[in-house]
Amino acid sequence: MQATIFGDSILKAVLYENGKYRMNMEPEREFSAESGIQIHNYARFGCTIRKAIRWIRRDCEESGKPEDSVVLEFGGNDCDYDWARISQNPVLRIQCKTPPEEFAALYREALALIRQSGRRPVAMTLPPIHSLRYLNFVCRNGLIKENLLRWLGDAGAIGRRQRLYSELALQVAREEQAEVIDLRAAFPQDETALAELLCEDGIHPNQKGQARILNEIRTACCRNNYQTAHRSL
Repeated sequence: MQATIFGDSILKAVLYENGKYRMNMEPEREFSAESGIQIHNYARFGCTIRKAIRWIRRDCEESGKPEDSVVLEFGGNDCDYDWARISQNPVLRIQCKTPPEEFAALYREALALIRQSGRRPVAMTLPPIHSLRYLNFVCRNGLIKENLLRWLGDAGAIGRRQRLYSELALQVAREEQAEVIDLRAAFPQDETALAELLCEDGIHPNQKGQARILNEIRTACCRNNYQTAHRSL
């Protein structure tokens, strides 16, 4: 059994600690060993669905097995902005990296391509972010916080935008009848409790947060194994 992953730094298990990024791939290796699932992790730091769609198209040119799955985890970078430009001129009208309509269309295409390749598409929602912590992180190298807030309206707009993209992924997945691993539901929505599960940048889950993600993946695997066994009876 194989699992192919397309996504961003969340599923690359990136941590931000003491001012530096590092990857924590040991849990993935342990999970692969215990489950017997061969993992091909093509998640990339900063990746968007717009960037990844060409890799997904290429990957889906070859047929797979029904028991194999392809996991999509996108939206966190798609909803991001050019904060430096906004800092310089907070009256500009700036689009995010992937506008919502394009994001939904490309996500739908990716799910369809995976199914056409004979494999099972799996969509993941996004863990929530800590808006104020992320805003402070963005401004750490000299961006003008007041200008960003003027453009945003309030810091919470960052989290609301990210939630919109998570909901878009969920909506498209349900419309396409794809399996969903709801990472968002596994995290607290209250920012005080959420802060304990995120790194200093307000976006990347820390080791406790990554443990929650891994637990949701384990649960999904157990559910799939049960359903497969039940269908074979």
